[in-house]
Amino acid sequence: MIKRIFILLFLLMITSYLVVAVTMLNARPIGQRCDSVGVFIADSIDYGFITKKGITDQLKSKGLMPVGKDMNSINTKIMEKELNRLPLVDNVECYKTSNRKIAIVINQRVPILRVMGNNGECYYIDCKAKIMPLVKTPIYVPVVTGYIDRKMAKNEIFKLGQFINNNPFWRSQIEQINITTTKEVEIVPMVGDHIIFLGKAEEYEDKFKRLKIFYEKALNIVGWNKYDRISLEFSNQIICTKKEL
Repeated sequence: MIKRIFILLFLLMITSYLVVAVTMLNARPIGQRCDSVGVFIADSIDYGFITKKGITDQLKSKGLMPVGKDMNSINTKIMEKELNRLPLVDNVECYKTSNRKIAIVINQRVPILRVMGNNGECYYIDCKAKIMPLVKTPIYVPVVTGYIDRKMAKNEIFKLGQFINNNPFWRSQIEQINITTTKEVEIVPMVGDHIIFLGKAEEYEDKFKRLKIFYEKALNIVGWNKYDRISLEFSNQIICTKKEL
């Protein structure tokens, strides 16, 4: 009987402790003010078009800078919503820390193609197939020229750009994609004085697979400047046009 009483008293003490601990953890501190803001920008080495100053300036201009404000009055969701409006931001997460600071984690939009069409439009296509405005910071991605509109850029050419971006060899090899008047695709490589003709914007994987085999087994032997044009338009064949002497 006494043993049972001790067990009950012990359980009661543990329960009381847990209730007090949870209450203290959930209690909101009164009068604590925000000391500082920490801004963390992903991929800042590769893409430096978003800066910490630009983020804090945006918060100040909208009256959302949290420094000096009561921690309980700071609405991080509103901060996230405002920063997500910035055209070069992909995603924002704002949260409060235990030492009276606000942390802001930002993911930048990642461009994979730059479009400079004959219609005068200039913009980037990001890794989510969305139009992205140009920035002052130089970004080294393949340039798309010629007769291209936004619909084609966000569909067929985005898929081509995605394929190139995901393949280290072709990412280092291709510098320009040109769209002809008939909406066919020409590639200008970094190495070799020739044009690669893909034909219609489709079946990229097969065409580039054939091209890589041709590079390895033919151009490495006869030379990279032997041909003016290499056509991959038709399945199971490669048609080359020699340079005129």
